[in-house]
Amino acid sequence: MKKPETKKKPPASGKNDRAGQLMTEVAQQVRATRSRRGLTRKNLAHHSGISERYLAQVENGEANISLALLARIAEALGVSIESLLPIGDNRSIRHERLGKLIDLMDADTREKAYQVLNEAFGKPRGGNRTGVALIGLRGAGKSTLGEHLARHHKVPFVRLDEVISKLAGLEMGELISLTGQSVFRRYEAEALQKTLHDYRYVVVETGGSLVSESETYKLLRQHFFTVWIRAMPEDHMSRVTAQGDLRPMDGYLQPMQDLKQILIERAADYALADYELMTSDRSIDTCLTELVKVSAPYLQRPQ
Repeated sequence: MKKPETKKKPPASGKNDRAGQLMTEVAQQVRATRSRRGLTRKNLAHHSGISERYLAQVENGEANISLALLARIAEALGVSIESLLPIGDNRSIRHERLGKLIDLMDADTREKAYQVLNEAFGKPRGGNRTGVALIGLRGAGKSTLGEHLARHHKVPFVRLDEVISKLAGLEMGELISLTGQSVFRRYEAEALQKTLHDYRYVVVETGGSLVSESETYKLLRQHFFTVWIRAMPEDHMSRVTAQGDLRPMDGYLQPMQDLKQILIERAADYALADYELMTSDRSIDTCLTELVKVSAPYLQRPQ
């Protein structure tokens, strides 16, 4: 008996392929931005008015989201909608001639070019930085090392989160959950400006997500010698757990997996710091000795 013919499915059209690609790219942008901001999906749902279930579909590339809804997500994240849209060439090189030149380079040449440009133009002129700012995720050792460093050089130690809380009149958790990202980022920028005004020689501990706000982070790097205090994900988790402080992962369904994702998404921003200090598998004294040495030119008052 002759088998009945089965109709073959028509190949997907280029238009459909492109739509799927756009959905995937938007998903990546939303997920990456949320991770850099350190927000849970529940928190984003609360401030955007969009259900967690639908946000999960968006971040998995399964939702053909409208611009209106994407705008609500962008507002809740405290970013422009353009930053979530895969429009044109997404490279960070905005200068056309410079971009074309870099396109002709191989990976090694690009790294050499970066080192030359960074040395010539990446740091403020005139050596006017008279403070040290510690960046990185909670649990890396910023507070412990910052307090010891400030005590060593006899300068103030300022936790930027505490300055933000005083300005807002709210605890950090309440401020973020009640007001959303835009208001929080405004207070964060104001707190940094106040710190710059109030102190000359100072050690500053910043919040882990400050690096996701480009203008505030740029201001920090212009006025402070910045140090990325690093640790392995397992150490981040074990340290905050031992302290009984689970705020960094509060509300996450898969804490370790999400913590690793946050570190991945912020790595490029953290790497813009002037110096990196790994604290895993090292004693506090060893880390402090290294930190004191690299920070000395920015905390020692002239005789």
